[in-house]
Amino acid sequence: MKDEKTRGRPRAFDAKAALGKARDVFWDRGFAATSLDNLSAATTLNRPSLYGAFGDKEDLYLDTLEGYRQDGMDVLTEALDPSLPLRDNIARVYAGALAIYMHGETAARGCLLIGTASVEAVQHERVREVLGRSLNDFDDEIEKRMRLGVERGELPQSADAQMLARLASAVMHSLAVRARAGDSRETLEAIARSGVELICGSAGHA
Repeated sequence: MKDEKTRGRPRAFDAKAALGKARDVFWDRGFAATSLDNLSAATTLNRPSLYGAFGDKEDLYLDTLEGYRQDGMDVLTEALDPSLPLRDNIARVYAGALAIYMHGETAARGCLLIGTASVEAVQHERVREVLGRSLNDFDDEIEKRMRLGVERGELPQSADAQMLARLASAVMHSLAVRARAGDSRETLEAIARSGVELICGSAGHA
């Protein structure tokens, strides 16, 4: 939300709560299918208040994506606690992702970025920028832990930390799509375990 967007705000305006409600709508409906009436109903803000606080629909959508990106980075950073073995880190990454992806009132939502932003990225340059930056940020954070794993002997010296990080992310993206497609938690957890084995190999096994 931009600082200059102040006109039209109701008294006792709670921007964080409004963004959370708007994010839920975009997550369920996608950007294109979300109307201003949907957003007004969810946030209890009329159209002038929405425009005054957040700008147009795309501005509001971008604000929700930025918030989601930051929340995702927080979850990722916590999961990759370097005091834990690499195998546990990757398992925690997937467990944290599934905790997010399986939420939804009518069906599992998957990932806001993968499920909605990837659809809009072709036509909306600003959405494409946020999506690309978010995926790169996630990859970079995982790559740091992979490089540490190489240094500690948790991975072979020949391991390509960058490619392993992207592979770890690819498994996460697959979980997001399959969750949204209706795969069971049992199936998704099995995929996550296989992802850990694929990435870590014998690392962490006695």
